[in-house]
Amino acid sequence: MADFPFDIVAFDLDGTLLETHRDLGTAVNHALALGGFDTIPVESATEIIGGGAKAMLQQAIDRQGGLPHDEFRKLYKAMLAYYGENNAVHTRPYPHAVEVLDALAARGVATGVVTNKFEGFARDILGKLGLLDRFPFVIGGDSLGKDAEGNYIAKPAADPLLKARELAGGGAMVFIGDSSYDMKAARAAGVPVIAACYGYCDGTAAELGADAAIDSLAELIPALERL
Repeated sequence: MADFPFDIVAFDLDGTLLETHRDLGTAVNHALALGGFDTIPVESATEIIGGGAKAMLQQAIDRQGGLPHDEFRKLYKAMLAYYGENNAVHTRPYPHAVEVLDALAARGVATGVVTNKFEGFARDILGKLGLLDRFPFVIGGDSLGKDAEGNYIAKPAADPLLKARELAGGGAMVFIGDSSYDMKAARAAGVPVIAACYGYCDGTAAELGADAAIDSLAELIPALERL
């Protein structure tokens, strides 16, 4: 185990460690119904996950004609409030997630989460699932504050991954994610990246351009060893 190639393994959350689309889709539908929009099939929420909850709702509303900023903001706040109360109803770890975390811990590897979900939501969900204490760092889409334009500093920017490496004490790091946001963030940070092709991918493995691709978390440890 001493020759394991990485000191830090950072994971995206939605579509990588956790299957979250049912709870996210239900929260989107709550806001859509309040705004008088047609709801979406919950399973189709997989198509709009990646850029955070705000981007999800924006896409769903834009497909139906859009809304002025102030009206959208009211629905977005309603969606967040609902999700805060119902964020772990159907959400579960993907198969083999716990076994992989155990295997990495046995190798002395630091594991953590880098997500565009707000940090409070991420910690709350991981806590409800009994996973929070496995991660020395959880970086959310709001953890690093906002840039000069007022936008949260989140993936695809490199900053969250660079902060993750700092919080883990430095060393060789790899990132596991399922979206182009994840791939771009890893490339910007100069970090190897593995595509979780079982997740909510917004492109094929070839289009995402990761250093490796897996179809199940059961494949992760061998994939890491090969990098």
